[in-house]
Amino acid sequence: MPKVSVIIPNYNHARYLRQRIDSVLGQTYRDFEAILLDDCSTDDSRSIISEYAKDPRARIEFCEVNSGSTFKQWNKGIRLARGEYIWVAESDDYADERFLERSVAVLNADPKITFAYCRSWRVCEGQANTFADDYLDSLDARHWKADFVADGREECRKHFIYANPVPNASAVVFRKMAYERVGGADEKFRLCGDWKLWASMALGGKIAYVAEPLNYFRSHEGSVRNWSKRVGVCSAESDEVAGWISETLFHANHWVPLLMSLHLSFREKQEILKRARAMNPHLIRNAIRPALRTLRLKFLRHWRHLRSAADGADQPTVK
Repeated sequence: MPKVSVIIPNYNHARYLRQRIDSVLGQTYRDFEAILLDDCSTDDSRSIISEYAKDPRARIEFCEVNSGSTFKQWNKGIRLARGEYIWVAESDDYADERFLERSVAVLNADPKITFAYCRSWRVCEGQANTFADDYLDSLDARHWKADFVADGREECRKHFIYANPVPNASAVVFRKMAYERVGGADEKFRLCGDWKLWASMALGGKIAYVAEPLNYFRSHEGSVRNWSKRVGVCSAESDEVAGWISETLFHANHWVPLLMSLHLSFREKQEILKRARAMNPHLIRNAIRPALRTLRLKFLRHWRHLRSAADGADQPTVK
């Protein structure tokens, strides 16, 4: 069983395919399978993919009917995957040969990390001379300049609620179990299904970031992102995902314990209360039951601590 399953979903990216596939097969980390999908391309994609059929790591799946959805292809590929970790390597991007080696090491280090992602270069007209995450400076100018492991819920509260901090899906390696736990990618989205997926997985554990740019994110006229912007899908889906994250984060069962925590600053609690008030017209009424539950849990933890200390004091001293 391979440790990693690499899903390469393709539709009409024949001009980029060889570089994409070669950058996967040339990884320094070798314990992986590569699942090559084609969604009824009308260019020369299938003949290029077929060239790799003899590689023992490659599995080829050709669709008979176009799915019309990137995220349907993701879900299909991951259902076929046998690995513990998943890398969705989009067919128009490519990667540094050390990408998997670095990402797998991060995931291996902590089982609570649901996904790890790295910084990405932006590739325009064949040149990689800018980073793809410049829009994140308005959220936090320093956060993405160094490696980190962070609580996923905190990342959602501080960053995911405002924008997708992962500029490119090809920069992510995630646990298949975490993906399945949240129900996979939401297939109703054309563009922002990855944003919702990363937030969903982040809410269930930790996330990790590698500041070294090991992914190459290609921007071109035929990309789904550019198409979505032209037809107005981008804005509508962004609003929907941001709203979903807000509703999930600021349900009373989640924000009330945060307000009662001793580990958050007064300013942070003010921001949480402000957002909760905007989301919930019956703030006080809906907060009563979660507040009582939180107090009960705090009391039980304190009581167990006291009992444990008392039991320790009653033990006879052995000389």
